Amino acid sequence: MEREKSMTGTLSREIALEPNYSALLFVDVQNYAAHRDGGEFANLNDPTRAPSAYYFDRLENLAVPNMQRLQRGFRSAGIEVVYTVIESLTEDGRDRSLDYKISGIDVRKGSWDAQVVDAISPSANEIVIPKTSSNVFISTNIDYVLRNLGVAQLVICGLITDQCVESAVRDACDLGYLVTLVPDACVTFSQDRHDASLRAIGGYCRQRTTTEVLSEIGQSA
Repeated sequence: MEREKSMTGTLSREIALEPNYSALLFVDVQNYAAHRDGGEFANLNDPTRAPSAYYFDRLENLAVPNMQRLQRGFRSAGIEVVYTVIESLTEDGRDRSLDYKISGIDVRKGSWDAQVVDAISPSANEIVIPKTSSNVFISTNIDYVLRNLGVAQLVICGLITDQCVESAVRDACDLGYLVTLVPDACVTFSQDRHDASLRAIGGYCRQRTTTEVLSEIGQSA
């Protein structure tokens, strides 16, 4: 099959991106958790979900600007850009995972919280996939969609580094994708958590800076 041809005879994660087989995946960069007024931060009684000065400083001054660079570069190179958002399929959220119900994560269908942030707003012809669990490969048809698109190499960034992003990396690798994680376009609630996640998934994926990824696809945006 065409999808496998670029991988023939190669047993390594250290393979440069081939545009014809690649896609960029933004994980949960939506108003709910990437906007200061997002629903993620409505209940600050839960210390594990409370934002810190670090979180928004990294998000606004490093991660999102790098996401914008990646988005411009991949679009210019004609490479697929895909988005996941936490969003229920029902208005009352009854289809959410048990974990999301227990955790109080409830992003209503069609809500402002469910929209990708304006800074990297999808184009009309780009794919946005709603999910109701931490792992996009568990609660959506993203694997089916990516295979239909001929994707073999997946570039992943977004939030939260040690939650939904890490889950996506692990399952994508187990499903046979070659994954490149872009750490400087990811964010979680502390530098320690971010660094620990990068160490934990180091054996699953390549880790490259935004500049390095753009260079591989012939872009300098």
